Amino acid sequence: MGWKSAVGIAAAVALLAGSAVLLSTAAPAEASCSATGGSVDVAAAGLHPAVAGYSGDQLANAAAIMNAAAGMGLTTQAQVIGVMTAMGESGLRALDYGDTAGPDSRGLFQQRTSWGSLADRMDPTKSAQLFYARLVKVEGWENMTPTAAAHAVQINADPDHYTRWAAPAAEVVQALSGSSAAGCSVGADAQVLAQQLVTAADNGQLRGLVPDHIKEIRWIAQGKQVPDCGIDVRVLQVMVIAVQNFEDVGVSDINRKCTGQLLGAGATSSHNVDGGGKAVDFYRLNGTALTGADTQSVRLITMLEPVMPKGSRVGQIDCRADRGTTIATTNFTQFEDSCNHLHLDVAYAGDAGLRVQ
Repeated sequence: MGWKSAVGIAAAVALLAGSAVLLSTAAPAEASCSATGGSVDVAAAGLHPAVAGYSGDQLANAAAIMNAAAGMGLTTQAQVIGVMTAMGESGLRALDYGDTAGPDSRGLFQQRTSWGSLADRMDPTKSAQLFYARLVKVEGWENMTPTAAAHAVQINADPDHYTRWAAPAAEVVQALSGSSAAGCSVGADAQVLAQQLVTAADNGQLRGLVPDHIKEIRWIAQGKQVPDCGIDVRVLQVMVIAVQNFEDVGVSDINRKCTGQLLGAGATSSHNVDGGGKAVDFYRLNGTALTGADTQSVRLITMLEPVMPKGSRVGQIDCRADRGTTIATTNFTQFEDSCNHLHLDVAYAGDAGLRVQ
């Protein structure tokens, strides 16, 4: 494997992306973020307009990787991981040479001789199948960050080597498939979304702190319009995506006008402006107390980045910098915030919606 030396495996997260189809408001969404990835037309992909700087044979190779995953019954998440890995290894080109660390490395994934024949390693589809055959043997790969899952297979010298390609890979998969890059379906009806969240709260999956912001969700689920206690539908969608992908979700702040809180930025906070409810703070995911730089925070940011409208914001960039973690974002603007939660908001994103099914 080119650009590699034997180093241990790191842990972290999985991702999500989206495209725009809205579910009926008549019933709760049958939402799932682990849908099997679909096949795409390789020839058409090669003629597709450039996506995230990739075009022509690069997109055809991405399509071949996606089809290999689909053929093995794997999720769109797996498609993104495969495309991301090939971006980081070869720039989505079937290279016929290696590097100093792996002079025998070849192909999209820079696989070494031990992986298979030269013909297989140079073939986009077969090399992708070789990659996925090893990925599915990694215990818990679905709950890792894309870069950690890739690293578990590739054993790169830098565990975070692939991070910079996570968002571009999601864009490519979304563009070529024309659907949500993580197979996730989230509706756009506030009451239906709130009802889904109430179910999660009643089941103990979704938890709040003091003061209790879960009551804001309950009122929306009941069809009540309580002054200064509304929640932006996009914030509800973000929370639904969280409960679809994490077994344990804790939220501390949503609409601070509703609870009379004046913390941090006070009345100018995205929790308070324009009636409040345009932000959500997560304090816990899957039993992890969040810092904005931890594994679960990075997982959620990476998952949401492709679906968020431009101008959305995510906090804790300073916390990630202190840890040496960098996340490339296009739709999220990153800003400094305290390292005891993960802040997400749409207060500066205009009226654009999330790109989800």
